Amino acid sequence: MDRLVLDTNVLIQIMPLRSKYRILWDKISEGKYEICLSNEILEEYEEILQAKTSTLFASTIIKRLINNTTSVFVTPYYKFDLIKVDPDDNKFVDCAVAGGARYIVSDDHHFEILKTIDFPKVEVITLEEMMKEII
Repeated sequence: MDRLVLDTNVLIQIMPLRSKYRILWDKISEGKYEICLSNEILEEYEEILQAKTSTLFASTIIKRLINNTTSVFVTPYYKFDLIKVDPDDNKFVDCAVAGGARYIVSDDHHFEILKTIDFPKVEVITLEEMMKEII
């Protein structure tokens, strides 16, 4: 089973019922993919979801992620600091490395730098590319 790390922008896009990307959320919920999570990532998810929706909705999503049987909780003990342009994005890279994720799914261009780095090797794909992978 493939492990994924979802950038916050992707999480927001896959949750709406009418989203063309909803299938990814459904596949994660069904246990077809493992999702790597760290405390830092969960905190960002909750903060952004609260700002874009409501506290109740954010809390519900966080609880679903925490209680999902295929969620993999990771504590990165090393900070690689690979993304200099937006250091806040490094939490996703560190989680992916520590959790053995196959992909970071992100539409954020800051992650493009990872394609030029040999170690640690972290593959980044866009949400559109992930959709092709699913189908």
